[in-house]
Amino acid sequence: MIRISFLSILLIFSFLRVSGQMKIKADLIVSHSMIYCVDNNFQTVQAIAVKNGKILAVGKSEEILASYTSNKIIDANGKFIYPGFIDAHCHFYGYSLSLQLFDLSGIQSFDTILTLLKKGKNQIPGGWIVGRGWDQNIWKDKTFPDRTKLDSLFPDRPVVLERVDGHVVLVNGAALVKTGMMVKHNFNPAEVETRNGWLTGILSENAADYMKNSIPTPDKATLITLLKKAQDNCFAVGLTGVADAGLDYKVVRLMDSIQRNGELKMRIYAMLAPTRENIRNFISKGIYKTPYLDVRSIKIYADGSLGSRTALLKKSYSDQPGKSGILVTPVDSLKEICAIGFKNGYQVNTHAIGDSAVKVVIDIYSEFLKGKNDLRWRIEHSQVVDPVDLPLFGKYSIIPSIQATHATSDMRWAGDRLGPDRIKNAYAYKKLLDQNSWLPDGTDFPVEKISPLLTFYAAISRKDSKGFPEAGFQMENALSREEALRSITIWAAKGCFEEQEKGSLEPGKDANFVILDKDIMTIPVSEIPRAKVLSTYINGQKVFGQ
Repeated sequence: MIRISFLSILLIFSFLRVSGQMKIKADLIVSHSMIYCVDNNFQTVQAIAVKNGKILAVGKSEEILASYTSNKIIDANGKFIYPGFIDAHCHFYGYSLSLQLFDLSGIQSFDTILTLLKKGKNQIPGGWIVGRGWDQNIWKDKTFPDRTKLDSLFPDRPVVLERVDGHVVLVNGAALVKTGMMVKHNFNPAEVETRNGWLTGILSENAADYMKNSIPTPDKATLITLLKKAQDNCFAVGLTGVADAGLDYKVVRLMDSIQRNGELKMRIYAMLAPTRENIRNFISKGIYKTPYLDVRSIKIYADGSLGSRTALLKKSYSDQPGKSGILVTPVDSLKEICAIGFKNGYQVNTHAIGDSAVKVVIDIYSEFLKGKNDLRWRIEHSQVVDPVDLPLFGKYSIIPSIQATHATSDMRWAGDRLGPDRIKNAYAYKKLLDQNSWLPDGTDFPVEKISPLLTFYAAISRKDSKGFPEAGFQMENALSREEALRSITIWAAKGCFEEQEKGSLEPGKDANFVILDKDIMTIPVSEIPRAKVLSTYINGQKVFGQ
């Protein structure tokens, strides 16, 4: 009988481990990089090992390479890795639809828009002509247009042109006739602009939604193609997850089906529109969750937008005395929806931009939340907050969900809307962060560009992509780089109850990460918008890059 001493066994084991025969098998190893884990300690490491879509380990390159082996080892050659970026509030489905529309964003005059429509109308024979993205605030004449010129150019074809914020549309007479609104409507008079009894074609809020919902929906095959194109665009800017704000039942089911067959890999947190169909099929049945889809929240609208003067303010608009905005959803309805969410364990996320709308929502939330809690009910945007109401976010653990680029998009005209005193309490992201010590950040795309790097840049610089203003806009409310990075990674995940699965690079979590050519945590602020996404990974699989 051959006897092997314990010491011999240890020597053999050590030899095998050093020689690589006892290394743990991984599916992917990325080494020699600068990795921001965005964990509690905000540690940085050099390498990451992945198995079955999950992170096995992170650490120094020599440690990971000594302990793990893989058929796929990537030497990152000093590049920079971050957790996959997450957009905490966007309209992913709406963005996909916009990819087939006339893009009116950035166009400097209404006449230029008309020229674009005339040239492009033959590309869409018959049917509706639809565009999105116009903004009268960047025109020389900053007033809303009317339908006169549209009626002249398109007397028979319905035309719907959606403002950049999605809260207002301009339509022609043919669209009003097609939907029956030329004869009769039951909307709030403030939502249907008239001039001496004549419908100007400007519709806002519920009336605008009614018109948009009247536009024929593309067929299923086209929708799938558009969703996949939207996904590819998001992957290209480093997004690995999105919170899609305000979805209908059929859309969620479509997303679910193409996620299950592998065509849609984007992680989606679905905020449901409070429709009877959603309440019956989702909310009343509890949380619905798959590896790629999470359905556990309701999206409500309290008011409109500042740019359209439909955000609900406590006092009149400074540039339009007598007008203070619109309460889009009646208080009783808001309470009813909150009660349904509370009863069924659903998060409630309410759009509120004006200080009056914010206070209305806080008052309603407080009836259910009582005090400190972990229900994470959110106020989406929280753009104008009365200082008196600010501490109530912390008192009731209400989460402000912000969009940093809104501040830099609105800053040129927001002061006109609010006046010199109220503007100081607008886009107050640092003050909002202080209430609960965390907040999620997003873009609201397609209202803003989809890039999370621009979100990061705007949050810390308070400047637009051209570097204006030189000193930054109300810099007292800028976020630090660490806070800004957390807001588009781990805090964005936390805002969706997914911080145990994603948002940081830690063992056991999903291997979602992005590789950049620059270190956005150290380079000069002005260089951040020029940083490039080299690769994007979801569950350890490359979904973008060479």
